[in-house]
Amino acid sequence: MSDFELNEKVAIVTGGAGGIGVHLSAEFAYAGAAVVVTSRQQEPLDEVVAKITANGGRALAVTADITVPEQVDELIARTVAEFGRLDIMVNNAGGWGSRRMPEETAYDEWQRLIDVNLNGTFLCCIAAGKQMIEQASGNIINISSTAGTKGNPYNLHYSAAKAGVISLSNNLAFMWAKHNINVNCIAPGLIGTQPLKRLGIIPSDTRDDGTTIPHLELPPRPEGVAQMARFLASDAARDITGEVIPVRGWFKSDRYWQ
Repeated sequence: MSDFELNEKVAIVTGGAGGIGVHLSAEFAYAGAAVVVTSRQQEPLDEVVAKITANGGRALAVTADITVPEQVDELIARTVAEFGRLDIMVNNAGGWGSRRMPEETAYDEWQRLIDVNLNGTFLCCIAAGKQMIEQASGNIINISSTAGTKGNPYNLHYSAAKAGVISLSNNLAFMWAKHNINVNCIAPGLIGTQPLKRLGIIPSDTRDDGTTIPHLELPPRPEGVAQMARFLASDAARDITGEVIPVRGWFKSDRYWQ
């Protein structure tokens, strides 16, 4: 069996019904894991689970608001009740804020972005970690952002929250190494998801003269993030913990302020 396979593993993917999360859920199922897909709305979860099971995979839809501790605890409990254990926790759920100058950032929006991006990740890490400590093994993958490493001046709240996710991951990696729990962080840049394409945020892959732009000069595909997460969750990455790994091409705004 390849070290990149996830056969007999059980994974939770938060924010698993939209954007990058759909690809994370599909990739983990393709690798052989049983996948618990969670978000706040049932219908999109059911669609993701239906596609996975139609392709022969195992999946369960569980609605949960990751900012509510009781719902996070229930998510872990249902996963263990259904599959007997929890091997992989992918904390992907999050959200953007509106672009504002710092002095125009309302406190309630600051609070909302910190809650969904940082506090929710903390709650999921702790709830999953308790189960993994009991098992003496586990793997936590937190999805941060290049906004958490280089900043994003007009999204002060989002950047601060994603930087907090990186710090949280580093601390947990150190403190849970004795329990055989890997904790790593993926920091995607701007990713070519369908929602961002529909909004016109993702640039065209062709120039005005019709020639193709090299793919490394464009935002990466969401599949690239999913494949990196699969690697980190697999035995191939068993010696890696406490790392922050970007997923980005040579797209200027992912590296420098503009």
